[in-house]
Amino acid sequence: MRLEGRMRLGYYPLDQTEAQRMRRFLAFTPDPTSAVDPCAGTGAALLNLTTNSSSRRYGVELDAHRASEASLVLDEVIQGNAFDVKAPVESCSLLYLNPPYDFEIGEGKNQRMEKLFLDEFFRWLKPGGVLVLVIPFDRIYECRNVLSPHFKDKAVYRLTESDSVRYKQAVVFGVRRSAVERNRLGDHAVNQANWKLQELTRRYDSIPALPDEPDRTYAVPASGSVRMDYRGLPLDIVEDLLAKSPAWVQAQRVTHAQRRQFFGRPLTPLHAGHVGLCAVSGLLNGVFGTGSDRHVAHWEAIKVVDKTEEEGDGGETVIREKERFSQRLTLLFADGRIELLSEKPRGDAKEAEHAECPPADGETEVCAADARHDH
Repeated sequence: MRLEGRMRLGYYPLDQTEAQRMRRFLAFTPDPTSAVDPCAGTGAALLNLTTNSSSRRYGVELDAHRASEASLVLDEVIQGNAFDVKAPVESCSLLYLNPPYDFEIGEGKNQRMEKLFLDEFFRWLKPGGVLVLVIPFDRIYECRNVLSPHFKDKAVYRLTESDSVRYKQAVVFGVRRSAVERNRLGDHAVNQANWKLQELTRRYDSIPALPDEPDRTYAVPASGSVRMDYRGLPLDIVEDLLAKSPAWVQAQRVTHAQRRQFFGRPLTPLHAGHVGLCAVSGLLNGVFGTGSDRHVAHWEAIKVVDKTEEEGDGGETVIREKERFSQRLTLLFADGRIELLSEKPRGDAKEAEHAECPPADGETEVCAADARHDH
């Protein structure tokens, strides 16, 4: 998963239009039913899937802000890691699962999260309970060890809304088999089911699109209330107490070190080497000037390659390269101009012409090494 996705904790909500289409595939009994979403987000998906039903809605969400939003529309929400939540097996009627699309994180861990979530939470479904699984189409076959032996009447549809197409999402409907039905399955039947999953999900465009009007319905059975126990760390409380903990006091000296401030005038004038060290260490960074000349200055060290040409003993041309470090000053003016000031390379005019490439929305000035800009 990209860094942006991990910052969102793998949260890619189901499109509301897709959720309304899926709702038409579900037929709820008038009796109370229980519906669970282990990756609840804001709770909107589970709410749409169970609208106009007598369902009790349960959710688990890792992000505290989304958990607060979900608690407004769901009957019970636990804020924490879903794998730290325990519930009785075969206790719920409907399981909606849209897990993070990523690999597990940790040393020696390389399984997909879609498979791990399904392995963990399908047991909460009672026999005859309905699974609604939304994952990328190319991850469905990886879940075959659960889907093939434990679910019957499976159907796979391709989602067609823009965000769904972006992640190539598909939805899998299925009804959980009872223990008796599962024991009657032979190896041949399981292998055939695996083969069908593989063939159906080989190409995204070949999967039938989720229709506006259902071509089948899944009866969601009645069930009692579900008791979910959270056995993980109370994340909100830990976060509030963290700032007062001795460990954090020690760690923040490194992670949140205060910037050192230096004042005073040196006893003797600084030579060029001293100025260069102060500049690239950040001691000369800051805001300078007034009016249109007001600007932010940022120094940095850059590597420079000096090229020299010599004539060899045999009359050939020998090119020698020597690496060294130099300084570059970036100036960002209040009117949006950008200037990069550094020494010109020691080479021909063509090299000097292309030594600095200005940004598309700024200007660049290349000055000689002995040029001075007072700050």
